[in-house]
Amino acid sequence: MKPLRTGSVVLWLALITFVAGTAAAEDKVVTYGLSMDYFSKYIWRGQNVDNSSVLQPTVSASAYGFTGSFWGNLDLTNRSAVAPDNAWEFSEYDLTLDYTATIPGADWLSGSVGTIYYQFPNQVFDPTTEIYGGFGLPKVPLTPSFKWYRDVQAIKGSYFQFGVGQLIEKVYVMNENCYCGLQLGASYGWGNAAYNNGYFGVNSGQSNDLTLSAALCTQVYTWMIKPSINYSTMLSNSIRDATEKSDNLWVGLGISTTF
Repeated sequence: MKPLRTGSVVLWLALITFVAGTAAAEDKVVTYGLSMDYFSKYIWRGQNVDNSSVLQPTVSASAYGFTGSFWGNLDLTNRSAVAPDNAWEFSEYDLTLDYTATIPGADWLSGSVGTIYYQFPNQVFDPTTEIYGGFGLPKVPLTPSFKWYRDVQAIKGSYFQFGVGQLIEKVYVMNENCYCGLQLGASYGWGNAAYNNGYFGVNSGQSNDLTLSAALCTQVYTWMIKPSINYSTMLSNSIRDATEKSDNLWVGLGISTTF
């Protein structure tokens, strides 16, 4: 177990600031984001990481398609299986650098590449790093997308995620500054033999999870309030047998803003 080093955080935030500052120096095109999400469970790719309440804050900065973000998972109880007796302490930090843009000459197709560094304070897991790449079809109904995540440090395996989603905008409008939309999403995940062996002890490529979500997105001036309901199930029998909780239903409530 290794704590998150302060120097790592400072270096990452400095990188975010550099990217944003470079853009700001030219034409002020930079966006900052803040969010705080409550979830009744922490489910990651179908895996029940924490079966009790968590808070997940995020801070980000974006410019010219680049986004740097710092995300954390804060346990609210002592009932976490992976980090017991650590209420009001962080059990995970993720540092992400992403580049997403539409493909020149094909605005119906977007591409993204990035990297995620995972750190697990108060746990026995070693830190690890993933790189990823993918594409989306933002102008196609249900906006289908695909991403390939490759762990290059601890697991050295690949996870493939296929997703669809639809935002129904302004299903209810109170005024031009306050309105509600409905966001629906679904994703399917498949892991190769190295990925499944690292996480589940299953040495073969298998379907991992099917995850469904529905959220009511309420815009109040510059703030977004988003209650959600989510369901996830592990699909392959061998992975279900290796997972303590293979089916999960959980709720969330998030608040976010950009400036």
